[in-house]
Amino acid sequence: MFNLSNSLSLLRAPLAFLFLLESPTVRLVAILLAMLTDSIDGYVARRWHTTTRFGAVLDPAMDKFFVVFCLGVLLSEARLEPWQALVMISRDFALCLFGLYLSLAGLWHSYKFRAIRWGKITTALQFIVLIALTLGYTISWHLYASFVVFAGLALIELFQFKKSATLPNSTE
Repeated sequence: MFNLSNSLSLLRAPLAFLFLLESPTVRLVAILLAMLTDSIDGYVARRWHTTTRFGAVLDPAMDKFFVVFCLGVLLSEARLEPWQALVMISRDFALCLFGLYLSLAGLWHSYKFRAIRWGKITTALQFIVLIALTLGYTISWHLYASFVVFAGLALIELFQFKKSATLPNSTE
């Protein structure tokens, strides 16, 4: 279960803790390394045929941990408003709703977890916003609003994939 790709995913947890240091340089390096590990962990898993259900859950969980931890630090420093942090993680609320649906419908164990386009776009945008905030830029409310739109699109994509997937027979 622990292979190189999963280890790269797990690296994002200690990288998040580097955000506790108030150095913009250290924070920027932490974000860039988190982006790098996020980019190559999936590639390594596919290239070496080591994809697992655990890795399919671990990778996005580590992305979420990294982003939420960094947002928490920025909130505590009053460099971010609570509403801004909440809309940045609105896609994660949408994923929780979908997970609740899967659980209530009894489909959790048969669902084949995979990355979705709007999830990748949202994660990339979250990292970009973290970089901008680390460098002291102000972000327009329009950009924050896009997170809510992407959350809706992610939910639509998840339900479309669920309809097209052969859930009863999918195992990994």
